[in-house]
Amino acid sequence: MSGRALVTGVSGQDGAYLAKLLLSKGYEIFGLSSHHGSDTGWRLRELGVESSVHMLDGDLVDLSALTRALQESQPDEVYNLAAQSVVAKSWRQPGLTARVTALGALNVLEAVRLCGAPIRLYQASSSEMFGKVHTSPQNEQTPFHPRSPYAVSKLFAYWSTINYRESFGMHASNGILFNHESPLRDAEFVTRKITKAVAQIKHGRQRELRLGNLEAERDWGFAGDYVEAMWRMLQQDEPDDYVIATGRTTSVREFCRMAFAVADLNYEDYVVVDPQFYRPADVDVLTGDASKAHRVLGWTPKVPLEELIEMMVVADLRRIAGE
Repeated sequence: MSGRALVTGVSGQDGAYLAKLLLSKGYEIFGLSSHHGSDTGWRLRELGVESSVHMLDGDLVDLSALTRALQESQPDEVYNLAAQSVVAKSWRQPGLTARVTALGALNVLEAVRLCGAPIRLYQASSSEMFGKVHTSPQNEQTPFHPRSPYAVSKLFAYWSTINYRESFGMHASNGILFNHESPLRDAEFVTRKITKAVAQIKHGRQRELRLGNLEAERDWGFAGDYVEAMWRMLQQDEPDDYVIATGRTTSVREFCRMAFAVADLNYEDYVVVDPQFYRPADVDVLTGDASKAHRVLGWTPKVPLEELIEMMVVADLRRIAGE
């Protein structure tokens, strides 16, 4: 298989794994980057694909830049993965989150529409949109109740994608992805914060790990599995929206226990609950029902949580040892 794809957020966790997947399928990859003077390509380098991605300068908040990126890349598929995606940060910078995550997605849709070419579009949606859940597990029919500026912004992008699909006949699909992690996860996210702390503590560089709500429960999968679902959505004859999840829920406390155990440590000796890390409005539990993705896309997660956690801890132990 071959094609051309434009990936916004290509230097992030999902973008790097998606680039690797698409390259393995013979795609020519173009990535949109708005970062200057900072090393954002380390994830692509770690996966050995940095030199194979054509980087274009642009930003989601600039419609003209997006239009130029489409003209330069002439893509068959566009994957909009770029966002301000840290929930805690969205409380500190709600305006920025709205401009990038909500209006940025609208700009991508508008740029593709104005382009006039038969481009297939993937929009990265989030399980955080379910927020204060009304039923469990959550599927494509579950009502949304967002509990953060990030979730509200993602919901705007989700409905904008459906609106453009229904109004203009665009092949635009939403992937409602539940939490997905990897050794490439940013350390601002709780899972990587935990595994990095395990490595620091094991090497004597850190004495404790301060966290917020240990009882929050999430459905965690491997990012490398989830990007395959993104690709499969754009191979369908008809666009649609899909929940992507493992169906298994684990608490932050249990994640800590498993992560510290990889390094032969007891999490209770190091983890401290700190109220400053509690969110103004928290999401207590999220569990995804991906039966539609299993049935229509033929997608199933491959990496179990235990293997994912070990992968992340081992990677952080290696990084700390090499510093």
